[in-house]
Amino acid sequence: MTPDMVAELLRQMMKESLILSAPLLAAAALLSFVLSVFQTLTSLQDQSLTTVPRLAAVALILLAGMPWFLSRLETYTRLLWLDLHRYLG
Repeated sequence: MTPDMVAELLRQMMKESLILSAPLLAAAALLSFVLSVFQTLTSLQDQSLTTVPRLAAVALILLAGMPWFLSRLETYTRLLWLDLHRYLG
């Protein structure tokens, strides 16, 4: 396997991981921002006020998006296995 092939594999893997993690990260960041503004406006300093809704939102997105996440992972894995001969030989 040449260094170019390794770089291509790593590039594809990083692209897929960014695509899969983007909805979760965006939702958590947006919710954190909204809750931070709410805490600032109301002068509440409770840490569970930000942690619990953020965890719940991430869990709901994971549950709702699981078919999409799994289909992306399945497609990526299938393409990796189909091109395995190219990387090994």
